[in-house]
Amino acid sequence: MPIITKITAQKQTTDRLNIFLDDGSGEKYAFSVDQDILIKYNLQKGKELDDLEIMDIQYGDLIKKAYNKALEFLSYRMRSIKEVKDYLLKKEYEEVVCLEVIGKLQEYKYVNDLEFAEAYVRTQWQTNGKGPSVIKRELREKGVHPNFIEEALEPYNQEAQVEEAIGHANKVLKKNHKLSTVQLQQKTEQYLIRKGFPFGIVSIVLEEVNINQDESEEWSALEKHAEKAKRKYQSEEPYVFKMKMKQFLYRKGFPLELIDKYLEQEGEEN
Repeated sequence: MPIITKITAQKQTTDRLNIFLDDGSGEKYAFSVDQDILIKYNLQKGKELDDLEIMDIQYGDLIKKAYNKALEFLSYRMRSIKEVKDYLLKKEYEEVVCLEVIGKLQEYKYVNDLEFAEAYVRTQWQTNGKGPSVIKRELREKGVHPNFIEEALEPYNQEAQVEEAIGHANKVLKKNHKLSTVQLQQKTEQYLIRKGFPFGIVSIVLEEVNINQDESEEWSALEKHAEKAKRKYQSEEPYVFKMKMKQFLYRKGFPLELIDKYLEQEGEEN
């Protein structure tokens, strides 16, 4: 059987060691192992190894390499089990190696999908302001079990969702005060849905916040849009001009009585 004749440290990686064997034809490099594997298998000069033992040692070293890769991946932030597995598969580790590594990570509590989901919900809710629908979809994509997702989302109850969504709605209203009331409502509703808030929460928020523009704000917004429309239709005949202006402003969400008032004033000025 081959005999270990020499063990040397690698120059680039001090925690890995080169194993040299002599199978009767002279000493030659055989394989390298992690320091932990050296200790685990009691590898030392003069020890005999059969083919089965060598395969077992090399497989153990492969697991150790993959485990170290996973720990490095986890060092940046928490990950779901699926994220770790996908990462190892991308690094071309076989499925059986990935599963063994994940089992070891779970044993040492380095991965836990419920804890991951709870931390993810807190971050996406309190830092990024996402609604529960978006968070739920993202956690599903990360392979988290639906039961863990629901449990993690429990603190993000209706009251908390309404409070978060109202904050978003007020920002939308502040930035878009020159829009018509109808446009403001549509824009606010669409924004909240994109952020991941369900229709029930959106409806509550739309009743809570003050979307209705006062008459002066609505008039100011109408004039702004009307100026654009006038430049577009100024070459039209008076009747056609009036109809197109009316249609344009109505599509923008302004009430007919306000449009008629504007066009009446416009007619008097001209």
